[in-house]
Amino acid sequence: MTYQIDFNHPIEIHFIGIGGISMSGLAEVLLKAGFSVTGSDWHSSDLTKHLEKLGAKIFYGQKPEHISDSTKAIVFTAAVKPENPEYQEAVKRNLPILSRAELLGQIMENYSISIGVSGTHGKTTTTSMLSEIMLSANLSPTISVGGILDCIHGNIYVGHSQYFITEACEYKNSFLSLYPSIGIILNVCADHLDFFEDLNDIRRSFRHYTKNIPNHGTLIINGCIENLSYFTEGLSCHVVTFGLLPSCQFYAANITYDAFACGSYDLIIQQNFAARITLSAPGEHNILNSLAAIAAAYEMQIPLVQIQNGLSNFHNANRRFEKKGETHGFTIIDDYAHHPDEICATLTAAKNYPHRKLWCVFQPHTYTRTKALLKDFAKALSLADYVVLADIFSARETDTLGISSETLLNELKKLGASCYYLDSFQKIEDFLFAHCQENDLLITMGAGDIVAIGESMLKK
Repeated sequence: MTYQIDFNHPIEIHFIGIGGISMSGLAEVLLKAGFSVTGSDWHSSDLTKHLEKLGAKIFYGQKPEHISDSTKAIVFTAAVKPENPEYQEAVKRNLPILSRAELLGQIMENYSISIGVSGTHGKTTTTSMLSEIMLSANLSPTISVGGILDCIHGNIYVGHSQYFITEACEYKNSFLSLYPSIGIILNVCADHLDFFEDLNDIRRSFRHYTKNIPNHGTLIINGCIENLSYFTEGLSCHVVTFGLLPSCQFYAANITYDAFACGSYDLIIQQNFAARITLSAPGEHNILNSLAAIAAAYEMQIPLVQIQNGLSNFHNANRRFEKKGETHGFTIIDDYAHHPDEICATLTAAKNYPHRKLWCVFQPHTYTRTKALLKDFAKALSLADYVVLADIFSARETDTLGISSETLLNELKKLGASCYYLDSFQKIEDFLFAHCQENDLLITMGAGDIVAIGESMLKK
């Protein structure tokens, strides 16, 4: 039986991997609820420094002695393995151990209206959009988002109401520990194949997630997902669809784009015109994200004028088509895209952004994902005029599985793409300065540290 935290009696809790974007947010929620928090991570960061200012005790490196006699429970991330010395110490002491997802689920239970935003792509953006709408409506939600959101000056905001909104991540079935009153499914695609067997396995997991929504709750789901009925049949909760098909209950019609690829559309609700929506985030994918956010806001009976105000206030979260600046006459944008569908969406959006030639500097993320989706990566990246590949960012993996960025380079060449591979960031910078021309658009792309290239170039 999973250990249950008593939020009426705060204790000392230790976080293994406290510097992660989600873990740091949950630690802050507990700190503001009166808990004592300690934690460990490998390196200092803005997130860990922020927690230290709030009163957390942070250790760098991971050692058994970081778990003190006053520690009453442990929280760990999905990246922590059983051989972790702090995890082993917790087992030795027979301390209660919770996964990040289990803690998130328990925190959510303290709120009468909880929203879990799931999907292979778009979770951070949609959570951010809906957060802006809820803040515009003065609902004072507690927010946990997987990126830095300017309006809350970080990744966490502790509100003063019964509303809670968070991303619901499918990796290692984390979201199955959540029971949101409003569950959102943006899309269901093949990813995290180091954990899931295949797409059907992923679909089964999302189906289980829909069953976690209580009978009085609502499932908001993309109406264009293949075999939609698989996810919705037999559910007792209310089901709402959104998408780009007229059959969807929330539908975008008469879509147009401005000079910077940001969309506007007629919002159609239940076949009736409701409002003209104008976004400050580029691309068709953000139109879909906004429809999901609108559907959730509508379910909470937020007036349309406040929905429009919230969306007009929204500008992409950090690392989501984020303009970093201009240098030597060309523009540098950074994007977190690390899955073929995300790459396709970002590069398609960039086609509508003013530019001469489109450069994509891509850092593949994990060996398993690169190997499993190799041909899809090549097809998506070929949308750029020029592709420059960095080495694979290994993240949690150590086994290369016989795959490298040069393997991806060869796939791109088969498609006739103009592509290059360079084995260091410095070589990539030098190459770009030598070849990018005035009015070119350069996108650094990936979930690793590729953003450093653009930031370095802007200083020169």
